[in-house]
Amino acid sequence: CLVFLVTPRVSGQVVKMKSYEFGEGLDFETEDGKEFEITGYIQPYFESKQYTDADSLDAENRFRMRRARIRFNGTSSNKRFSYRLQIDLSGSSEGDDSSGNLFLWDAYISYDLSSRINVTFGQRSTYTDNRELFINSYALQLVERSRLTSAFASIREFGLFLQGNFRTGGGSYLKPYLVVTNGDGANVFNKDHGGLKVGGRVDFLPFGLFTNFGQFREADVMREQAPKLVVGVNYSYNNGMSSRRGRGSGDIIYLNDNDEESLPDYMKYGADFLFKYRGFSALGEFVKTSATVPSDITQRVRNDGTTSTNFEVNEEQGQNVENYVKGRMMLGQGFNLQAGYLFKNGISVDGRYTHLDADDNSFLNNGTFYSRPNYYTLGLSKYLDRSYGTKIQGSFTYIDGDNINSSAGDPIDGNEWVARIMLTLTF
Repeated sequence: CLVFLVTPRVSGQVVKMKSYEFGEGLDFETEDGKEFEITGYIQPYFESKQYTDADSLDAENRFRMRRARIRFNGTSSNKRFSYRLQIDLSGSSEGDDSSGNLFLWDAYISYDLSSRINVTFGQRSTYTDNRELFINSYALQLVERSRLTSAFASIREFGLFLQGNFRTGGGSYLKPYLVVTNGDGANVFNKDHGGLKVGGRVDFLPFGLFTNFGQFREADVMREQAPKLVVGVNYSYNNGMSSRRGRGSGDIIYLNDNDEESLPDYMKYGADFLFKYRGFSALGEFVKTSATVPSDITQRVRNDGTTSTNFEVNEEQGQNVENYVKGRMMLGQGFNLQAGYLFKNGISVDGRYTHLDADDNSFLNNGTFYSRPNYYTLGLSKYLDRSYGTKIQGSFTYIDGDNINSSAGDPIDGNEWVARIMLTLTF
């Protein structure tokens, strides 16, 4: 760790660069105890996709800047107030079927009501997603998050977040969370659709806290000397949702006979765990969703703003409002299991299995983006220092298809495989 002193004056105060540790960011401190931190990372990325029984199709290759993020954290003199601002300069979205660029990721203010209870207001990751969304993007065990996250996570939301941290005897901890948000995902600057989303989570750490925030980083870089485990359950109810899973606002709108909005409700619950010990780490997650469709829906709003009374699902089901609405939502269940071992030389070998089970009427049956029940992934990573700061990662994923389409929407016979390579550089 390097330590520097600088002497610029901000509002009459001397600002000191307190420390810099590669991969952990720059830390500054003022004379009266205010703290300020700057961190960031870039992730150049390559992906190649091919289909097992489609020799006539060339491999679909993709080069892009997967992420280019910079984050600012700060605290007040008494440390009770804190804030975060995080932006993504790549503009990449977090889902293959989502649209639009999300430059603003985090923008919130937190206050410690006591030493055990914290309240946050603003936009941030939500506690009602699966555990992988607790993990920073630069600290993932494999190149990409699992397809469970893509299918069901809302990723970022705006609202009120409460977090508790209580010792429960024998070195164990209980962490309850309560969330009240707009339920429309990130960067909602226009009309708010539907009602509020309410949810919560309870985490239990029977063996105490992880080392160096290891609860929020997948691989066991710190090589925990004693077993560390966190298990949790989560639940949320979105009252009136205007998107597939609560990741957008106004994407899918329905009306009643009075031309008033009438939107489906969306429920999600799950359970998960993270375990680490001496370089070994394991993550398990389960998520299930369901929806309730209002009986007064008579119209749907097209992408161009016009309306239609056509709710035909298919030839067998014909005109069916409830099944049509559910067919545009992420409904079903799934689980993700992954594990890996990080050797002392910085090489990590990892594996993952993800399974998605779609409801009969669900967007998970969409052949272009989903309709793929099983994902098998092997990964190899090389950590270039004893932190998450710099690493090279590669992975190979074999995917079982079920009446799938290519990225261009053409029907494909067979299955799919995807190879990925990514470099992470954090400062």
